[in-house]
Amino acid sequence: MQLSPRILLVEDSADLQEMWQYWLTWCGFRVNAAADGVEALRLAAARRPDLVLMDLWLPIMDGIEAITHLRARASTATVPIIALTANPSVTTEARARASGCDYFVSKPITPDELLAVIRTAFSSRKRLR
Repeated sequence: MQLSPRILLVEDSADLQEMWQYWLTWCGFRVNAAADGVEALRLAAARRPDLVLMDLWLPIMDGIEAITHLRARASTATVPIIALTANPSVTTEARARASGCDYFVSKPITPDELLAVIRTAFSSRKRLR
């Protein structure tokens, strides 16, 4: 029996975190959630996600710094990372991509749009192996 993919959801808004966690679980993913970058790094080390959804504007450690740390670790260096932000700009996208994110998504985003990006990330990852 193959387990469903594990997603690390990093979102500091409790309402958005609850909504996305419920929806991703309903879609068949196993979800671990963190509210800041430090907690995300701890969970990534403990749970070894197959994909990370990373809000960029977080307390304690922002998403860009957390992505940089995830890329520096052997265990998460190749895990697809989707950066999410409600404050998109060319500068923010450039910083996020330079830190190592694979996809840059602006909020708000519909569940179907996010699922399409997640599926693309998983199919691209399989092609790269």
